[in-house]
Amino acid sequence: MKQRNYLLQRLIVGICAGMAGSAWCAEVGQDAAQTMKEVVVTSTTIDDRFASKRDEPSNTSVIRGEKVDAAHAKDITQVLNSIPGVTAEVQSGDSVKIMLRGIENQRYMGEKPGVAVVIDGVPVFERTGRVNIDLDNIESIRVIKGGASYLFGEDALSGAVIITTKRGAKYAGATVAAETGSFGYAKSMLRVGGAGEKGSAHIQYTDKGADDYYYQGIYGSTYLSGNAQLYLSDSSDLSFGFEKSDRNKDSHGTVNGVTQAATDPRSITGTDYSRKYEVALEKVNLTYSNNYSKSGNLLAMVYQYKDHTKFWTKAITPEVYTYDNDQNQVQRGLKGEWRDTVKSVGLLGGVDIRANNYKSLVITKATGATYSNGDTDEDMKAVYGEVRFDPAKDWTLTFNGRHDNVALDYKNILNSTSNSKSFGANSWRAGANYDLSPSMGLYGNISTGFRLPTADQLFVTTASAFSGYTIANPDLKPEQAVNKEIGWRAKTAWLGVDFDVDAALFQIDRKDYIMATNGQYASAPSANDQTWDNIGGVRNRGLELALRSDPKRPVSLNVAYTHIDARFTRYDNYYQTLGDPTKPAQCPLTTPTTNYCQANYNLAGYRVPRVAENQLNTTLNWQPTSAFRLGLEADTRSWSYADEINQEKLPGRTLFNLLANYDVKDKGFMSAKWSFFARIDNLLDRDYWVTARASGNDSKNTGAYDGKYNGEDLSIVVGRGRVWTAGLSATF
Repeated sequence: MKQRNYLLQRLIVGICAGMAGSAWCAEVGQDAAQTMKEVVVTSTTIDDRFASKRDEPSNTSVIRGEKVDAAHAKDITQVLNSIPGVTAEVQSGDSVKIMLRGIENQRYMGEKPGVAVVIDGVPVFERTGRVNIDLDNIESIRVIKGGASYLFGEDALSGAVIITTKRGAKYAGATVAAETGSFGYAKSMLRVGGAGEKGSAHIQYTDKGADDYYYQGIYGSTYLSGNAQLYLSDSSDLSFGFEKSDRNKDSHGTVNGVTQAATDPRSITGTDYSRKYEVALEKVNLTYSNNYSKSGNLLAMVYQYKDHTKFWTKAITPEVYTYDNDQNQVQRGLKGEWRDTVKSVGLLGGVDIRANNYKSLVITKATGATYSNGDTDEDMKAVYGEVRFDPAKDWTLTFNGRHDNVALDYKNILNSTSNSKSFGANSWRAGANYDLSPSMGLYGNISTGFRLPTADQLFVTTASAFSGYTIANPDLKPEQAVNKEIGWRAKTAWLGVDFDVDAALFQIDRKDYIMATNGQYASAPSANDQTWDNIGGVRNRGLELALRSDPKRPVSLNVAYTHIDARFTRYDNYYQTLGDPTKPAQCPLTTPTTNYCQANYNLAGYRVPRVAENQLNTTLNWQPTSAFRLGLEADTRSWSYADEINQEKLPGRTLFNLLANYDVKDKGFMSAKWSFFARIDNLLDRDYWVTARASGNDSKNTGAYDGKYNGEDLSIVVGRGRVWTAGLSATF
């Protein structure tokens, strides 16, 4: 009946188009207008001003900058923990690897995370594989879960994290802040801005660092950033943003085996695989926006992102390392988007052009000889679009498509050779929303993601500083992911309290999974022993639940629950090395100090390592006055396996965190608005492991290979224990 009424209204509107002046048509047209909603496209890869969950067929979450500021987090994971499906991990200091729905938790070096990380419209891949962001400069964080290559292109296997930095007239004035905390932690921040009829601008400087809990864990960073907006007309503006940051960090705090984790959790005698990171980042972008009509908008941007990273790898002793790594990349791009509503159909069209260059130089520290020297040019051209319309009352259908053409040109500077490879990739999303009521709806989608082979996997046939000898494979195919999702959103009331609820069931199937045939970071004595290949598949399926009450109530609740079952669906030949991989093969292994043997496994059905089956983050807030707020957070993760063969475990843990804020709403001392906070993480001082991983038999603990694989072969990062932070800010 509803559909017939809706179609009848459409018919009446069409008839009345030829009956100008009819009072009857005017009355019916007014009733129809009240019934029909405007269909608009809110998707974008450049700006967040159109972001909306209504009619969005994918599971999305948005965190505003005010919430980020109020959290006083030391790293972005403490903010993202409130979003179901996020499995982010602090690698060291405040450097974070963001992962969604368990995708790529098994990778722990500097690889891409399987998530498109976009900062101010720039698709960022830092050479460390991690994200470095000034938390004091975040306007919003938007997380899209599921395959997201239909908007963002390569590597969006499980979704995208879109971060927009601060901008606009509300940052006029001056803000100064200072923090201190455990292990020598200190931070200072200064922001100055102004606004007028012609535009607005601000500039911000942040300096922070700590000695850290770990023996060689000292880290520090400085950020200089800013944004300027010029109002060209009542409907158009030009925005310029920049950021320059210099970061340094030492060890990750890794210990070798369960015994050292218990006796030396700070890794005083540990040997981390890599140390002495120096990272210099520079970002500039220029964005033009024009709202040329009530429903029409044009966006265009150009950008450049530089990342120069240096570090040591492959430890001989805690102080002596084998290689100096120097990685230099420049990402340049141009984007353009048009959106409008034409005859009740929302439309989006976009172009994405990138010209990236990656240089990687590895020097043998002992001799100064060049170990490897590669130069890669990556040129990408893509077009994408979205169509959104209402086929019937209460229904909204959304279709996305994108085509990428990527050309890789690799030069091996050592032997003066070059190789080239081009890929074409199509990605798409088909989704639907159904409004059960004005406050409740169902949504669902099928979406895709893809990842291209890297130039190293395609062309580098010499030894790798990370993985021993691996032969290249120019016939590698792109990895594919298909996401299926169905969800329910509602605004409801329980016991007189209003709640926002969002629940989703998902399944992500990956095929043509790219890995070295000897396994994860395995070593082999010659290049003939392993190669890169599309070795198999992975399936991640689960449930996400978000429950939020009104934060303005005296007592409010925020719950984020995730259940993930992540398993290899095909992995026929996984090899684990036992004994000394630099020595000749001997199977069965009798003398592990002078020989090695590879144990073979078929991992089909095995759990993906480091993916907790259950995660629960709950925050209870108490706000007795408008000025004071107290929050108690409980963050729980169940145990997971630490290795591919599902032998050694990463124990589960529950951590309690406490946060108190006191804000002076009116101007006080020095005519400023003051804000005070104190935060305690791991309130009960629990012992726990941040992460644990292993790829085979190791010699770090015993000084020699014993040919046995057990908990003593794990690389473990032990948690810091109780950590406190306190600070204040003043806004003039």
